[in-house]
Amino acid sequence: MKSILIIGLGRFGRHMAQKFYEMKHDVLAVDINEERVNYILPYVTNAQIGDSTNEQFIMSLGVRNFDLCVVAIGDNFQSSLETTALLKDCGASFVLSRANRDVHAKFLLRNGADDVIYPERQMAVRAAVRYGSDNVFDYIELTHEYSIYETQTPASWVGKSILELAVRQRYHINILAVRRGEELEPVPGPHHIFQKDESLFILGANKDIRKFLHL
Repeated sequence: MKSILIIGLGRFGRHMAQKFYEMKHDVLAVDINEERVNYILPYVTNAQIGDSTNEQFIMSLGVRNFDLCVVAIGDNFQSSLETTALLKDCGASFVLSRANRDVHAKFLLRNGADDVIYPERQMAVRAAVRYGSDNVFDYIELTHEYSIYETQTPASWVGKSILELAVRQRYHINILAVRRGEELEPVPGPHHIFQKDESLFILGANKDIRKFLHL
């Protein structure tokens, strides 16, 4: 279990706080807006009303004791920047800050953020890949070079095995799992026979996956 501080309880911060709490982490949620704090209180360990740009308030939170501090402020970049800097000045071990633009990310990283997250951009890219490609059901970017895709089993693979198709050698991709309806088979063996109603979770370099998807 981790101890997590989340500052900013808009939609992004609220959903993140609730998910961390569902994962059995100890979550303190903070916002300057009393209504937002009252809403989230039943779904987290604790919640406080406060101005995160106030140094005394940040110091009162004991930020050194948190494994992760998240700055989820999305509607006021100046507040996000000041909060990020204050957290690091007060000894926060790891600060994850939300960014809406590349220039924001650069300033956040220069002012103490250990990492930044782009929720809108990441979801936009994920949706574009999913709905802009035939037979792609989901997509997760691991790095700029490697991704995981969920895609429909090619018709030419039906009735053949992984070994027979020489999937890794021929297509340079790895089959992580096979899904049939709600049933998931992780890491199928070399003798797995592909079926028409299956979808595949594949891992590989983006250039190789793009070639594969154009089969």
